[in-house]
Amino acid sequence: MLDSRCEDAVTRLESVLAQMGDGDVVSDHHRYRELASEHRRLAPIVETWRALVAARSGMAEARALLDDGDSEMRAMAKEELAALEPQLAALEARMRVLLLPRDPDDEKNVILEIRAGTGGDEASLFAGDVFRMYSRYAEQRGWTIEVLSISENDLGGVKELVCSVSGQDVYGRLKYESGVHRVQRVPVTEAQGRIHTSACTVAILPEADEIDVDIDDGDLRIDTYRASGAGGQHVNKTESAIRITHIPSGLVVTCQDERSQQKNRSRAMKVLRAKLLEMKQVAADSERAADRKAQVGSGDRSERIRTYNFPQNRLTDHRIGLTLYRLDAVMMGDLDPVLQPLLDTAQAELMAREGMS
Repeated sequence: MLDSRCEDAVTRLESVLAQMGDGDVVSDHHRYRELASEHRRLAPIVETWRALVAARSGMAEARALLDDGDSEMRAMAKEELAALEPQLAALEARMRVLLLPRDPDDEKNVILEIRAGTGGDEASLFAGDVFRMYSRYAEQRGWTIEVLSISENDLGGVKELVCSVSGQDVYGRLKYESGVHRVQRVPVTEAQGRIHTSACTVAILPEADEIDVDIDDGDLRIDTYRASGAGGQHVNKTESAIRITHIPSGLVVTCQDERSQQKNRSRAMKVLRAKLLEMKQVAADSERAADRKAQVGSGDRSERIRTYNFPQNRLTDHRIGLTLYRLDAVMMGDLDPVLQPLLDTAQAELMAREGMS
C-alpha cells in the first residue's frame, strides 16, 4: 500500500513538472500556483521514496553477503545492516507522515484578528503585546504582515486589530492559535502591585481567493463614513472608511486605515471573503467533527487555550498540558517551542485516525 502510493507520487510529480514547463500553464497564474503547491507537497515524498528504495537495496545486498564464506565480508555485512536498519526505520516513519492527508489550507495566507476581552485597558495592552509577538515571529520566518484595520485606546493598547499575514505555510503554522489567550501580570496602571487577570481572543482565518468564495454584489450593503482614531479624533476629513455588510449572513466588516476609499474597500473584501470561507467550511465539512474532538482543539474562539503568567515567566497551553518557563522569549517571537508540540500532537492524532500510528 505504502509502495504503490509512493510510485503514484513519482508519476504525478513527473506530470506536474511537465505541466509547469508548458507555456500556456505558465501564463495561467492560478493554475501555475496550484501546480507549484502540488510540487512542494510531492517533492519530499519522491525524495524520501528514492532514499527508501536505496536503503532497502543496500540491506538486501548486505543480507546476501551474510552467507559469504569470507568472515571479513560477513563482518562488513553485519556492520552495514546495523547502520541501515535505523536509517530505514526513520525513512519509513517520515514517509508515513508525508503521506498523511494534508489540510489544503495549510499553504494559505491568513487573516489574523485580535480583540481585547475581559480586563479593560490591561486587556487592550495585552492584545497589543500578542500582536507584537506574532509580528516578531512573522519577521523571523520571512512573512509579511499588513494591518488592515486597528482600533486603539488612549494608552496605545489594541481594542481590535485585523491584519493579513503572507508567506510560506502561514496557516499551517498558526492554525491552532485561535481561542482565548489569558494573561496574569501586574498592569502598568496598577499602583499597588497586584496581579490582574485579563484576556484577548485570537482568530486565524485562511485567506480566501475570489475563486474560493463567490460573492454577489447584490448581497452587499456598502456604507462610507469618516475615519476616526483613538479618542474620537478624525483621521481624515473625507468619507474614506468603509463598512461592508453581507446581508445573507449578517457579517459586517469595516476598514478605515487607508486614506483611499478604494483601498479600504479592497481590504474589507479580503476580510469578508475569509470570514465567509470559514462559515462555508464549518457548515459543509462534516469531517471537522473529528477535529473538534481532538486534543489540540477546534479553533473555537471561546475556548481558553493558553495562559501567559508574567511573574513566573510561565506559559501554559491547556490543550496539551504544555508548560514552558520562557515566556520572555516567547513574547519576543520565539514561538516554535509552543507551536511545534501542538502540530506534533495534531499529527499523532491524525495518524491514529488513519491507522498509521
